Amino acid sequence: ELRVWFEVLRDGSTASPRYRPRSRSIIVSRVYWTLPTLRAWALGGHESLRDVSRDDVLATLPAGGTRRATTLAGLRSIFKVLKSRRMVFANPTRGIPIGSHEQNQPLPVDVEVVRRLLQSPDPVQAALAALLTFHGLRTDELRHLLLTDVRDGRLLVGERQIILADPVRSRLRAYLDFRNARWPRTANPHLFIHLRTATREVPFGKRWIGLKLGTAAQLLCEDRILEEAQATHGDCRRLNALFGLSTQAALRYT
Repeated sequence: ELRVWFEVLRDGSTASPRYRPRSRSIIVSRVYWTLPTLRAWALGGHESLRDVSRDDVLATLPAGGTRRATTLAGLRSIFKVLKSRRMVFANPTRGIPIGSHEQNQPLPVDVEVVRRLLQSPDPVQAALAALLTFHGLRTDELRHLLLTDVRDGRLLVGERQIILADPVRSRLRAYLDFRNARWPRTANPHLFIHLRTATREVPFGKRWIGLKLGTAAQLLCEDRILEEAQATHGDCRRLNALFGLSTQAALRYT
């Protein structure tokens, strides 16, 4: 039963109802979310997911928060696929409130950590830290920046044009000099590359930036946005314009 679900997520399905293939990260996440519950059911004597009832689902769900939301989302995915393939009689997750994800309060970062990163002798580390601490770029935005996005002292991020601060410009120049000297023949169009991506045309992986900085990039980004929220007395429109946040995301800081 789980193999059928896995193959539908991985390969998609043209049979009715149709499913488009999901990305590897989505599949890994859903397996990770549901595996503890599936193991508990197996150890409890269930030999098939047809035996699982609504009470079984409620008994294994966390009381609330992110774990409840992610676990139930993963189980719903499994039972939805199996129900459409007539491998289970009913979907026991139907009608169960999914709850909401926990929202952590954004907190300022120790200024010594920021100073150490900005003054790092490593040009890659210093350039990444500068973009995070001055302009609050998110990890996905950094991953997909291209060389052509930096021009005339401005940075193009989606539909936004960011005027680069002077400390950011100097660190980007140092990084670009390092990049050209280290990988002069690379065809990778992305701004930030490393040893493994220099011979390809793909962005760096999501874990690389955290390993490079020695701290979570999100914390530096949140520190910058929080500072702007305090400086503007909670001006949501300013946060929307500067950082490309939705109103709901901006309210988290204000």
